Amino acid sequence: MLNKKKINNQHEKNLINEYETRKKKLKSIRKTGFSFPNHFKPNINIIEIYKKYASKNNQELNIINIQVCIAGRMIQQRIMGKASFIIIQDMQEKIQIYVTSKKISSEFYQKQFKTWDLGDILGIEGTIFKTKTKELSIYCTKIYLLCKSLRPLPNKFHGLSDKETKYRKRYLDLITNKTSMNNFKIRSNILKTIRNFMDQNNFIEVETPMMHNIPGGATARPFITYHNTLNTKMYLRISPELYLKKLIIGGFNRIYEINRSFRNEGISSRHNPEFTMMELYMTYSNYTDLMYLIKNLLKKIVKKITGSYTIQYNQHIFDFNQPYQQFTMKESILHYHPNLKKSDLKNLEKIKKIAISYNINVPENWSIGKIISEIFETTIEKKLIQPTFITEYPIEVSPLSRRNDTKKHIADRFEFFIGGLEIGNGFSELNDPEDQKNRFLEQNNIKNHLKYEKTFYDKEYITAMEYGLPPTAGLGIGIDRLVMIMTNQTSIRNIILFPTLRSLMTQ
Repeated sequence: MLNKKKINNQHEKNLINEYETRKKKLKSIRKTGFSFPNHFKPNINIIEIYKKYASKNNQELNIINIQVCIAGRMIQQRIMGKASFIIIQDMQEKIQIYVTSKKISSEFYQKQFKTWDLGDILGIEGTIFKTKTKELSIYCTKIYLLCKSLRPLPNKFHGLSDKETKYRKRYLDLITNKTSMNNFKIRSNILKTIRNFMDQNNFIEVETPMMHNIPGGATARPFITYHNTLNTKMYLRISPELYLKKLIIGGFNRIYEINRSFRNEGISSRHNPEFTMMELYMTYSNYTDLMYLIKNLLKKIVKKITGSYTIQYNQHIFDFNQPYQQFTMKESILHYHPNLKKSDLKNLEKIKKIAISYNINVPENWSIGKIISEIFETTIEKKLIQPTFITEYPIEVSPLSRRNDTKKHIADRFEFFIGGLEIGNGFSELNDPEDQKNRFLEQNNIKNHLKYEKTFYDKEYITAMEYGLPPTAGLGIGIDRLVMIMTNQTSIRNIILFPTLRSLMTQ
């Protein structure tokens, strides 16, 4: 219950008064036998009504005399003496309803219908017709109150403008903002398209644990939980990678998982601590095969969503039917920083000074490859607007990637960017167990001296590798960021139904 003593805003006072008024209405309605009924069965949704009957004139509608049962939330009302117009809305669309005292009885119309409020969920029976202004409508013959809304909806003209409320009360955002509803329907459609594509390419969908004994598969700070029965710490997964590769060792050839992962790090317009990604692995393939696969996947998604191969993101147009940009990491730095020379990227002291000039803190133990990677992440990623592949990542920042055959200091790896966002990370998998063991141990030595950060040596994964991991390519795709691009959204919060937010004190 809201504490009225804390309310000093007139708008909030009005909301409280409205809430109390509606509670009194519900108490009165209960006396008529109302019990939030669950018997009404719609036989059509509103979008289907428009698809089937919007093109017909009134004479045609009168001849076919279509009887419909629909349900939805009342979002507008124009109450008059003996006849009224209301608008109800379901998940997809809204439609006008014509209600008269002649059809539903004068007593019901005056004593019940006219007391109902915006936000109430109604069941409607009636016939389809068009008004004098040719608006497709339903002439109501029976109307039912299915659910009483005790709290008023946001102002119909201004909608839900406060972003904080929009994210905390997503249900109100979906009711009042058609764009938000459409974005989340597009998200669902993207996931269906991905699964269909993976199916067509002979991948099997699998599931792996979300709670791990050892965090692994990526470099990130994990969330820690505790298992009471086992009397041990557990970690929410930062990546399903090591489990998926164990399945490849077990004999699967092509697998993928669309999964929730968790990283106990920053929150921004591009980062949410809980996020959705897809990881896939395919045997007897390398990272160049993945680049081909991701191009085909994105073409299919864009075609499905837009009907073409182009989308708009902010002021940019992306054509996914055209060749993508491709740079090595060093090439991208030299391209976007033309004042630098190739030789600068080979000298440790020079590269340190360059990084410091870009306000990058450089610890003493950082190698040239690590510093180059930080310069790239800090200054280049945001400039990769058109679809772009970046290759030749330093081996120091690619602990699970295969070394290049001729350039031992780089990994057979790429990352994929659109709109300044990293969308995908793919590489030829490291399948040499001795090399992998040494990299894990080296990673421990580098990071375990930090008080706030720790890595773990995953002995079980090394044991699994010693049974033989076939030549394999692996790819991770950030679903949330991909949806951002496909729906033209610049904040990740707009495409996650319930983004992570700071907890509010109970009022």
